[in-house]
Amino acid sequence: MADDLLTATGIDVTYGGRRTLSGHLVNGIKVLHGVDITIRRGETVGIVGESGSGKTTLGRALLRLVNVSAGTIRFDGSDITDMPDARMRPLRRRMQMIFQDPMASLNPRHTIRRILVEPLLLHGVAADAKAAGRKVSAILERVTLPQSCLDRNPHELSGGQRQRIGIARAALLEPDFVLADEIVSGLDVSTQAQVLNLLKDLSTDLGLSMAFISHDLSVIRAICDRVYVMRNGLVVEEGPCDHVFAAPSSPYTRMLLDAIPLPEVDPQWLGRGMHSEERKTPLQPSPQGRGG
Repeated sequence: MADDLLTATGIDVTYGGRRTLSGHLVNGIKVLHGVDITIRRGETVGIVGESGSGKTTLGRALLRLVNVSAGTIRFDGSDITDMPDARMRPLRRRMQMIFQDPMASLNPRHTIRRILVEPLLLHGVAADAKAAGRKVSAILERVTLPQSCLDRNPHELSGGQRQRIGIARAALLEPDFVLADEIVSGLDVSTQAQVLNLLKDLSTDLGLSMAFISHDLSVIRAICDRVYVMRNGLVVEEGPCDHVFAAPSSPYTRMLLDAIPLPEVDPQWLGRGMHSEERKTPLQPSPQGRGG
């Protein structure tokens, strides 16, 4: 369909093993088993499951960060399943990832300014350093961080602030698709709300398609349009969030729902998160090293 931005059909991912003369992979550990997933333009899709369910492997396969052993991946109408790196390179800007651990994905030796400016110049999104600087200043305002953080290094920021830098870095490249992998799992509830609200706003304003990986159904319910529920490398249920949460067809989905601490997720928690005093907080890590 014309509205489909990213589709994966019959995806297998196998780690280890060896290839036979015919090209088949044998004696490996299969992590994904014939997974189908579709992400439409402007849509936010949740991928949920317990640890080891294959959700992160699926996300990385969609971005061609791991190779598939079977199946087909199409992005904006092009088959990228086995596309050579040279041809994939122009697409990398359009397919961005926000990592679970921002500290691991931000170069500790670089300033925030360099971390944000260099990708703009590398991908030709900004014509020169001055234009890149203007874009960086504008995105910092969007993610509610002061300009003074540009001369800091990642370790000088709190967890929530680092995660917003990760979001800013992805948004700066004007992508069509963003994969967010467990990006709020290490943050306190108030900071989670602020980060999720930021993602929702950016997704709406930029027309982004997004896949949001999480083990937390409360987060999926708050931000996603549709959800895929994974178990042992298989999709066991898929559908609009409202339908899946109200009437799950899979016993496994029901089990995940029953594991949510509160019987009903408070629909106002994201809104209350925006009233936090974080915007007034100096750029210093919290005593626990969490939050923002």
